[in-house]
Amino acid sequence: MGPGGIATIIAAASLAVIAVAISYTVIRASRLIDEITTTLSYINKPLKSLSKAAQSVEELATKVTGATDSFLEENPLAMKAAGVIVAAAKLKKGKKRKVAK
Repeated sequence: MGPGGIATIIAAASLAVIAVAISYTVIRASRLIDEITTTLSYINKPLKSLSKAAQSVEELATKVTGATDSFLEENPLAMKAAGVIVAAAKLKKGKKRKVAK
């Protein structure tokens, strides 16, 4: 075997080492990506349920606001009564502060 044969063996061996190193790196990277994907799915599940809960609360608030608006529009006396109650509560608060001093 001449010098060219030895060089060919060395080149083939180094290519084999490089191929093993690249395949090891690819396998480790794929495992890391799988781990990241799993972690993100665990994180996103509670966030999705929180988002659904917030949407439900928003829908409920919209319905309550709509019902209140329609009630007050249909019953102007109720609006006046609510105004009187709010005014009385403010006056009562003011008196409590003055007495406490």
